[in-house]
Amino acid sequence: MIPSRILIIEDEPAIAEVLVYNLEREGFKVQSVENGAEGLKMAKQQRPDLVLLDLMLPGKSGLEVCRELRANSGTATVPIIVLTAKAEEADQVVGFAMGADDYVTKPFSVKILLQRVHALLRRANSPEPDSDVLEHGTLKLDKRSYRVTDGQAELPLTPTEFRLLETLMRQPERAFSRSDLLDYAVVDGLVGERTIDVHVKSLRTKLGDAGRCIVTVRGVGYRFSDSE
Repeated sequence: MIPSRILIIEDEPAIAEVLVYNLEREGFKVQSVENGAEGLKMAKQQRPDLVLLDLMLPGKSGLEVCRELRANSGTATVPIIVLTAKAEEADQVVGFAMGADDYVTKPFSVKILLQRVHALLRRANSPEPDSDVLEHGTLKLDKRSYRVTDGQAELPLTPTEFRLLETLMRQPERAFSRSDLLDYAVVDGLVGERTIDVHVKSLRTKLGDAGRCIVTVRGVGYRFSDSE
């Protein structure tokens, strides 16, 4: 089996060294660069299977790199794990809005980070279900083109937001626990359930009026309501 290729974009040599060492021990092929511009260029030239991206980078910031990776057709679906010392909810919302699949704050557990890497790669490499279209009013989710539209407008959802919306729309009126949604839409149970709330907040904002269809179920999680 060809090993998955991981690109690390991290300007702190000590952290980069720890990441390279542990990822290579897991059998991954690893490349590491110290600035955003170089990382973006490398990702476009040699599409990695996953990117570990620091936000506080010299020159081009991690958020800019994340946004440009998502905007490029060759790297739009590459899983991105953000590594940062910024732990506020607002920072996480911005990171997810720019296209991050997961958000890990420093200092972090290497063991848990590795499990998140494996989980995202499993999801990225898993067979896609049969192509189909889910619709509610003017909202349309198309698995064939991996697009969500509201009328004629395409909504700029991240891969995680897309999976979250698909999960909810596929079984309307079912109350999903945060744990259920974490299992499918984000990574695995090692991620705090608060992560789902951050994703839902961002998703509702992008959906606009249609965001009212994602209803909070007190003490449980969320459901997609056909009646909203």
